[in-house]
Amino acid sequence: MAKSEIKIYKAPDGKTSIEVKLEKETVWLNLNQLTELFERDKSVISRHINNIFKEGELAGDSVVAKFATTATDGKTYQVDYFNLDVIISVGYRIKSLRGTQFRIWANQILKDYLVKGYAINQQRLQKQATQLNELKETIKILGNTLEYKELTKDESKGLLKIISDYSYALEILDHYDYQTLKIENTSGKEVYHLTYDEAIKQIELVKKAYENSELFGREKDESFKSSIATIYQTFEGKDLYPSIEEKAASLLYFIVKNHSFTDGNKRIAAFMFLYFLEKNGILFTETGKKRIPDNALVALTLMIAVSKPEEKATMIKVIVNLINKNN
Repeated sequence: MAKSEIKIYKAPDGKTSIEVKLEKETVWLNLNQLTELFERDKSVISRHINNIFKEGELAGDSVVAKFATTATDGKTYQVDYFNLDVIISVGYRIKSLRGTQFRIWANQILKDYLVKGYAINQQRLQKQATQLNELKETIKILGNTLEYKELTKDESKGLLKIISDYSYALEILDHYDYQTLKIENTSGKEVYHLTYDEAIKQIELVKKAYENSELFGREKDESFKSSIATIYQTFEGKDLYPSIEEKAASLLYFIVKNHSFTDGNKRIAAFMFLYFLEKNGILFTETGKKRIPDNALVALTLMIAVSKPEEKATMIKVIVNLINKNN
C-alpha cells in the first residue's frame, strides 16, 4: 500500500460505520474513531493508550502517526492516528467484543491488500527491468556502431545525445526505485558560509526586484533562521551535511517544509537554494550550462512540499544526484 486508502468498517450490529485509513501495511484510527468503535468515553480510551505506552507494551514512535484530517470547520489539521496494534491492545484491556470483530475484519482487509500490492509491485519491477535492459542494449548497439562508422547526420547525433542523457536520468530513477541512491561525486566543503542576516538581505532584494506584496518574506517564526543553522550542524566535530550539494539540498528541503513565511515560501526556498549554489561556485557547469534546469527546480520544490517526513533522506539524495558532477 504505497498510498493511503480508505475502507468503510461497519459493525455487525449495524450501529457503527467508520472510515478506516489504510497505509504502511496496517490500519489507522484516530481517538474519536476509537471512542466510536469501542463505545467508551474519550477519557477512558486515552487512559488505556497512555498505559499501553507507559507499561512498554508498545512503542509510540512505531504505532502512532500524524495524518492530515479535515475537520467539521473545513480546516485541515494534523491528527494522531493509532495503528492496529494499539487498537487490538485497547480492545483487550476493555474486553470488547467490538474489538475482536474489528480485528478479524482488519486482518482480512490487510491480507487482501498485501496480496494485491505484492502482485502489483512484481509487475512494476518486471516492467522496469525490461525497460532498463532494452535501453542498455540500445546504447550498446549505438556504441558498437560508432566504433565502425562515424555519425555525420545531425539527426543521428541528436538521437545519441537524447539516449545518453536519458540513460543517466533512468539510472537515477532505477536507484530511487530500489532505494540504492548514493551521495557521491560532490564538490566537497563549501567556500561560502550563508548567514541568516545575509539571507534576509537577499530576500528583501528579491522582493523589491519582483515587486512582491508586503506579505512576501514576512517571517512567521524563528524557523527560517533554524533552517540555515541546521545545514551547518556538526556531530563529534564532523559536518552532518559535509558537501556543498548536501547543504544546498537540505537548505531547499528545510525552507520548503518549515513554511516560515506568510507568503512566498516555495519561491524563497528555490531562490536561496540557487543563491547558495552560486555563491559556492557550482550553480553552472564548466561550460556555463545550468546545473539544474528551471523545470527540474520547480518539480523538485513541489515534490518536497508534498513529500512525507520519512522521505526526507531520499528527497535530499535525489537533489544531490541532480546537481552533482555527473549531471
